Amino acid sequence: MKSLHNLVLDVQGSQDAVQIMSSPEFYVVIPARYASTRLPGKPLLDIAGKPMVVWVVERAMQSGAKQVVVATDDVRILDAVHAYGYQAVLTREDHVSGTDRIAEVALQQGWSGDAIVVNVQGDEPLIEATLIVEVAVALNNSISAVMSTACHAIHKKVDFVNPNIVKVVLDEHGNALYFSRAPIPYPRDTFAEDQALPVGMPAYRHIGIYAYRAGFLREYASIPQAAIERIECLEQLRVLHHGYKIAVSISENAPATGVDTEADLKYVRSLMHMS
Repeated sequence: MKSLHNLVLDVQGSQDAVQIMSSPEFYVVIPARYASTRLPGKPLLDIAGKPMVVWVVERAMQSGAKQVVVATDDVRILDAVHAYGYQAVLTREDHVSGTDRIAEVALQQGWSGDAIVVNVQGDEPLIEATLIVEVAVALNNSISAVMSTACHAIHKKVDFVNPNIVKVVLDEHGNALYFSRAPIPYPRDTFAEDQALPVGMPAYRHIGIYAYRAGFLREYASIPQAAIERIECLEQLRVLHHGYKIAVSISENAPATGVDTEADLKYVRSLMHMS
């Protein structure tokens, strides 16, 4: 069991402090690549006077993480983060996934094999610090899981059948059974005659945040890609396919939007009171 400490988070945008008791010790790595098909240089886009990646760092710092590190492949992002007094490191340019980039950072930093490392995406300037803590707690509390993630309840059929919204089914211990872009579990009889989701059906939307044990990060690159991973385009299915467990925290609230498009950027800027 990891050492525990009491943590009070003052989450921006709320006048009330959110108290998280007995959270585990953990690290946060924020992968931030310069290249982006839809928004080139995305981590450096200005939001209310600061680069987007800096907003992400500041949110992550509110989680009480022992260390927050931006992992980038571009010196412009490195310099921007350093200019605000935060930590960033250069990583290789040829990583095929953010997980591989995080693994390089864990090795660089010399974190122990049982250390918890949370992956916070560099395009999530509105991420709640409490969500970061939730996934760290989920992994810390699991004996068998090598990583953890989060989900929240789906209430609308339009979201349930949307292939751009990833769903997850859980076992009785709160571990993931499967992730899919398809509507799972599928309510066969109800959908035949009704357009609404059945009351009480365990339909969950996957939230794309992960925590890993540093030792597993070192193994990850050598784990062969799975056919279901390629078919669904979901990297986490590689982990399930090879028999590893993923603990899942059920969050009470849907996360705020990330920035993938110009429309997302405009919306986030409006929330930050920027014209």
